[in-house]
Amino acid sequence: MSLDFDADTPVVGMVHLSPLPGAPGYDDGNRPAIRDAALRDASRLEAGGVDALLVENFGDAPFYADDVPKHVVASMAALVRDITREAEVPVGVNVLRNDAEAAVSIAAAADADFVRVNVHTGARLTDQGVVGGQAAETVRLRDRLDAAEVSMLADIDVKHSAALAERPLSEGVAELLERGHADGVIASGAGTGHATDHDHLQAVVDARDRLDADAPVFVGSGVTQETVGATLDLADGAIVGTALKQNGETTAPVDGDRVRALVDAAR
Repeated sequence: MSLDFDADTPVVGMVHLSPLPGAPGYDDGNRPAIRDAALRDASRLEAGGVDALLVENFGDAPFYADDVPKHVVASMAALVRDITREAEVPVGVNVLRNDAEAAVSIAAAADADFVRVNVHTGARLTDQGVVGGQAAETVRLRDRLDAAEVSMLADIDVKHSAALAERPLSEGVAELLERGHADGVIASGAGTGHATDHDHLQAVVDARDRLDADAPVFVGSGVTQETVGATLDLADGAIVGTALKQNGETTAPVDGDRVRALVDAAR
């Protein structure tokens, strides 16, 4: 695993940003509150024992397909930099819906450690229309920015989307890792908070193993305190958001007790 986690099977906690300036849900003049909420959630996640943080513009729906406005990049870069200055664990960036170039740019500028790319290779049918991977541009941009230390975790069968055509899962995994140069694979359920099917997860792990690839497989949705142990028996790590929030509500603040309970179960 290229990322420097302190755990063999790391738990990555989500920092879901409130609506940023320019988004429909933005509260005018509320930039300090967005920053305070992000730092609060990051602090609670780290205090609860997560091994990394992943910052995402979750509140910006409806999302741009693959090219967010410059003001979104600026806002996220400032917030991610605030978090990386405080955090002692690795920090990642995901720019929804699928602006991987923005994510890499933010990570490089803000001293973050990794990015999540929802559609890195191939194409998916989403609520933003057909979203295509831009691996060629993203990987080359990372090189141009001298940001080789920024790892790329890429989804296979990304949530909130459908395949345009059926094809073997093993081909998709091979394209992510061998042709797309992803550093890790994320297997997810149908949507945010939806459980990841363990047969699907096992198939992704098996496809990775057949390639003899040194790349972790993470679970990207639906992990709970009750399921994290069984999940990490198969996967190399888990990205968790909803289960760590107050009352298990995705848009609520992080609940420190829930974080500690899930991390304890993971260990």
